[in-house]
Amino acid sequence: MATAREEILNRLKKAIHPEPEKPDFDAPVYHSIEKALDKAFKENLEAVNGSVYLCNSHEELIDKLKALLESIPENATFCAEQELKELLSANAIQYQDYERAKEMEAGVTSCEFLVAHTGSVMVSSALEGGRQLSVFPPQHIVIAKREQLVDFLETAYNKIQEKYSEQLPSQITLVTGPSRTADIEKTLVMGAHGPRELHVFIY
Repeated sequence: MATAREEILNRLKKAIHPEPEKPDFDAPVYHSIEKALDKAFKENLEAVNGSVYLCNSHEELIDKLKALLESIPENATFCAEQELKELLSANAIQYQDYERAKEMEAGVTSCEFLVAHTGSVMVSSALEGGRQLSVFPPQHIVIAKREQLVDFLETAYNKIQEKYSEQLPSQITLVTGPSRTADIEKTLVMGAHGPRELHVFIY
């Protein structure tokens, strides 16, 4: 007859699970993206309340941008990047230099990359607008080119390391939709810690 000690040991042996199957570390981390990157980006960003405007020409970009800016006072739209300033000025779109910022409603910036898999906009402190234009205004307007679209976060990080190989920017940020929080009584509040609207134009 088995002793109490032997019974306990037998139960423990039966309870031991077989060694789990080892994971395949060479398998891809992400599921492949089955659609065009611009459409995947649009779908994923709009799923978290961002707005994406896919423009097939320079003219379409300007028309859609003007339509969005109609509701914003001319003296409340700000831009700090020289290339974007030239684009706005050439198409009679009014803006203010960031240095004279007082009442700011919208900030117009470029970006580093657009990540299709998460619908994220990668910005950095190396952009001429610095850190504030993508955080401070209630509306953040991003103007990006199709060649800035990448598939996954890994690709975006690799590309930004290549771009700034000598010295990475002091801040690299991923923006995925408007700012939001539900910290207080689990009530969703938009624009709590940053822009309440995010608009991305891709041409």
